[in-house]
Amino acid sequence: MYHHIKKLMYTVRVGTPDPRFGNMLLEQFGGANGELAAAMQYSIQGINCEDSGLKDLLMDIGTEELSHLEIIGTLARMHLKPTKTLRQAAEADPLIAIAGGGGVNLYNSQGSAWTADYLKITGEPDVDLRSNIAAEARAKIVYERLINFCDDAGSKDALQFLMTREITHLKAFMTALDSMGKDPLSIGQIPPTSGIVEQFYNDSTGESEYGDKDMRGPWNQGPDIKYVEAPAKMEAQVTQQQIISEINKASR
Repeated sequence: MYHHIKKLMYTVRVGTPDPRFGNMLLEQFGGANGELAAAMQYSIQGINCEDSGLKDLLMDIGTEELSHLEIIGTLARMHLKPTKTLRQAAEADPLIAIAGGGGVNLYNSQGSAWTADYLKITGEPDVDLRSNIAAEARAKIVYERLINFCDDAGSKDALQFLMTREITHLKAFMTALDSMGKDPLSIGQIPPTSGIVEQFYNDSTGESEYGDKDMRGPWNQGPDIKYVEAPAKMEAQVTQQQIISEINKASR
């Protein structure tokens, strides 16, 4: 059950509208990392969740994301308002100005329509929580970039609030994942194949004029890792040797 209260979760104030910046804000309204995508992803995960604690967490945050959608939509609409009457302002976003009358719609900053393909829902709570952690991290970065491109103090305040809440949600999802007590590499029920899971393939080899070279680190070395030199390259070398051998036999 949802109930709308006619008050924003965070009061939005815009000094001087900037239609071009309003277009950028649409990325967090109808974009892949935006508030609608987050609200739908967490809420649907919650509906599917059988664990009452995780279900409550997902529904709480999913509902808050709808409030964030209202904030970012209001902020974008304020910046896009001049597109209703001013030709120069309308040119900043003809799709919104002509088709939408200067209001927001479920498009990203490039005019691509929102799609359910943005949602990551597997029905496995630990996998979904990892997706949510990544989603909050991506959203935080988008807000950070919007803040860096913003000249309006009131808009920055609202964006700072929304960015901060992303970290709050990220922490909640991380804590929930930790509370499950699962090994980070324990995904699903079927174990990986021993002897293969330990192999790290060095598939990017050689050096470039830009300083790129083969590197070793904790991701490809250690007691539980078997470092394998470029399987495809080794196979190609074996094949080449076989071809040369066949040619030599034929020429005798």
